[in-house]
Amino acid sequence: MANALDKDIKTVGELLKLTLTIPTYQRPYKWTSVNINQLFNDLDVHQNQSAYRLGTVVFHQDKQKRTTKVNSLNIVDGQQRTLTLVLAIHAIIEQRLAKLERKDLTDQLTQLDLFVSKFIQKQAFDSDISKRNLHQNYLELKRLVSRHDFTETHIDFLLNKCEVVTFTLNDISEAFQFFDSQNARGRDLEPHDLLKAFHLREFSEHENDLKGLTVASWEALESDELASLFAEYLYRIRHWASGHSARYFGKNDVDLFKGVNIEDIEHYPYVESLRIAHYYIDEYNSQYHRKIDGQYKSFPFHLDQMIINGRRFFEMAAHYQRQVGMIVDGEHQSSHSLCGHHLTDNAQKILKTLNEYSARKRTGDQYVRSMFDCALIFYIDKFANAQLSMAIEKLFIWAYSLRIKQQVLQLATMDNHVLANNLFRTIKDATKPADVLTISLNTLTNADNKNNLRKGSFATDPLVKLFKGMNYYE
Repeated sequence: MANALDKDIKTVGELLKLTLTIPTYQRPYKWTSVNINQLFNDLDVHQNQSAYRLGTVVFHQDKQKRTTKVNSLNIVDGQQRTLTLVLAIHAIIEQRLAKLERKDLTDQLTQLDLFVSKFIQKQAFDSDISKRNLHQNYLELKRLVSRHDFTETHIDFLLNKCEVVTFTLNDISEAFQFFDSQNARGRDLEPHDLLKAFHLREFSEHENDLKGLTVASWEALESDELASLFAEYLYRIRHWASGHSARYFGKNDVDLFKGVNIEDIEHYPYVESLRIAHYYIDEYNSQYHRKIDGQYKSFPFHLDQMIINGRRFFEMAAHYQRQVGMIVDGEHQSSHSLCGHHLTDNAQKILKTLNEYSARKRTGDQYVRSMFDCALIFYIDKFANAQLSMAIEKLFIWAYSLRIKQQVLQLATMDNHVLANNLFRTIKDATKPADVLTISLNTLTNADNKNNLRKGSFATDPLVKLFKGMNYYE
């Protein structure tokens, strides 16, 4: 770049001593209490580290302002994080400063109070969204920093061990170009790569030598493949199974794939089954008997179970990449079996039709196919190939009734159909295949059919033919 690019690493205490400005072109402040609590959870989890990196902040320094004594910096990227840190320190000053025992923290916060107060007084926010979130988050922060388990050690860690990487540019256009280039090539902006970074940090120290081998299958996949695995399958299944909307998988959704660190979590009753399985699997596979019998036991993953952070997360991702690939690829093959189960004629006919009918490439039809595939993957994850042909029939009727009833089918249409007729919750709560296979589904008629509005197309639609053949259309 033509102009200087200054890179630095600053602690939170150093960052907030800068003269900062939120430019008017910045988007509204959208962090919520979820983000606030995640930040404080990270402080608690990582407080024994020598340093903890919070992310990146990009500044633009006006040429005019550089000629003055005041080093004023416009925040181009990192506004959400920086504003939250300002609020956190302001809350600590208000709630804790007068009661601190450590003089060094008292002196440091007293000095920071001048900078933080000045920033708050001069910064105006026109957006109602920003005003609401700033107010609600400040109240949440006051509650968090007032708790007895938020100690002076935590305050010290936040001020002096938590860091950000700062980039300062002199030209506004180059600042935006740098920001855009970081977004374009910065893999940390991809949700699955945020998860990779998080779970690599969650490896226990005695497992460091396993990192390379464990992450190898992850690294072997293209970014698009990982994005598809999480966004189209794992995210949707886990969210729908919990009764939540699952339209877009973004950075704000990555907590869905963060769980517990087996070695750090307390011995709460809900963790014990995971702890037992975790250590038993490792012990079984490490016994000398395995060198004789050649047996290997995989961890018993389930799509709706709590995530075990670190090594098990990468093993889980590799497991479901294989499972999803086996099921989805298996559906598109001409074989008479799927997952080792010989399919009935009806089930074979369903999969063959879904792979061949002419309208299958339409956007709406692809949404329905995704919904069908997710339900089938979830069923197989729960019951393997037990009564799989009947499951394919039932899941087909459940999913593709939406295609027949809707002329225009969008992502929201699919999502709303799942939530209104949540087969994923049924599968999650089921204890045997019959709990899924005996659910009641409505029979359709021509009056319901909005997908075949052209005269005479009712009789020729291959989906309608399947419904009629299974007595779900009259």
